[in-house]
Amino acid sequence: MIGSTRQVHPRGAGARAVLVAALVALAAAACAPGSSPPPAASPAQPSAAAVKTDAAALGEVTLTIWDQEVRGGQAAQMKQLNAAFEAKYPNITLKRVSRSFDDLNTTLRLALTGNEPPDVVQANNGRPQMGAFVKAGQLRPLDAYAEAYGWKKRYPQSVLQYVSYSADGKTFGEGNLYGMPQVGEVVGILYNAAKLTELGLTPPKTWEEFDAALAKAKAAGEVPIQLGNLDKWPGVHVFGTVQGRHVPADQITTLGFGRKGASWTTPENTKAAQQLADWAGKGYFGKGFNGQGYDAAWQAFGKGEGVFLIGGTWLIADLEKVMGENLGFVLPPGATPVATGGTGLPFAITAKSPNPDAAAAYLDFITNADAMKALTTHGLLPIADTDKQSVKAGPQQDMFTAFATVTKQDGLVPYLDYATPTFADTLGAALQDLLAGKASPPEFLATLEKDYKTFVETNG
Repeated sequence: MIGSTRQVHPRGAGARAVLVAALVALAAAACAPGSSPPPAASPAQPSAAAVKTDAAALGEVTLTIWDQEVRGGQAAQMKQLNAAFEAKYPNITLKRVSRSFDDLNTTLRLALTGNEPPDVVQANNGRPQMGAFVKAGQLRPLDAYAEAYGWKKRYPQSVLQYVSYSADGKTFGEGNLYGMPQVGEVVGILYNAAKLTELGLTPPKTWEEFDAALAKAKAAGEVPIQLGNLDKWPGVHVFGTVQGRHVPADQITTLGFGRKGASWTTPENTKAAQQLADWAGKGYFGKGFNGQGYDAAWQAFGKGEGVFLIGGTWLIADLEKVMGENLGFVLPPGATPVATGGTGLPFAITAKSPNPDAAAAYLDFITNADAMKALTTHGLLPIADTDKQSVKAGPQQDMFTAFATVTKQDGLVPYLDYATPTFADTLGAALQDLLAGKASPPEFLATLEKDYKTFVETNG
């Protein structure tokens, strides 16, 4: 998801966010008949001295790239950078396969178990995908390339933790480097400025003001929060936003990274779950939100249906095209900034790629300083050199300001679906039940606690 796509995210969609963002049912997908078994352990790393960084001297190479950068600004920056890469290295041909976040998740596991996987793939940071792929030895550790290219100077540790795992895939947030992200992500509150004006409201500066604005919007016949939760993960972003106003950030981080030392069944989490259930009960999400798709929801918001949309920075470029100055973006309001976020889906090199040096040169190219400028030009949020970019006033500047604020104050907390290999499915389904009134807040949290405790107690 900095999800999802994550997009969880499409967070990077998006995740992503996202994250974003992540369908853990994929973790149970079986290998296709005839596919080769995954390696038992991560492939050995070359020394930094053995890495070939002169991509022009690698001979004729074809790199197959799988990404999920399908939306406007995302697709445009990839097209621009890929063309520039091929112009600089005419000996390297890029074969790009671009899929939606969900389609990529559905097909990636099967592709990695085959004999001829793509060279470079975008893989959701969380345990269900990247963690599982690391454990199966299907991704190449990038530390030698990071040393050769200076990637650890490009990204701070606060970013690198989102793409780091121990070689056995058990520990998330430290160990070897397995991916390179392009974009930063933060989930906040998008709003329709014209509708706020009509309602006599201003962008909320406190959580209480936000809650009151939802009530006023509902009373006026508006949809207070536009939400499409058919795919379950969008509700994770909404819950994470509410949770951040009730639960200490360090506890959310412990839970999100699937570490020991925290619990879901606390008074603070209960308060967050209760507020979310109350919002649903009051009709703040409109009719049929659990059956509406994610894209349909944010596109409806862009057309004027809804006062607020809880979503990630990956949506801003496309929404600004249709809403212009009516689009606004703020962090979840409160005295201390806390927001879900991380990196967009990182680019990784597969263990079976026959061209790892060329693949590493590609990763370096799409994340260098010029690439960060290209991302900015296309309305996206670069994960590096953010403070060096020049952006106009409006939604994009709001996005840059929000990201800088929350990262500088250590308020960025991980996407919750990272927690365990099965947590995206567990949390997504449990949230649908909570929002539909089929589960009480204590029942909802008990479901999460069972999955979380089972994992942390057996993960070693």
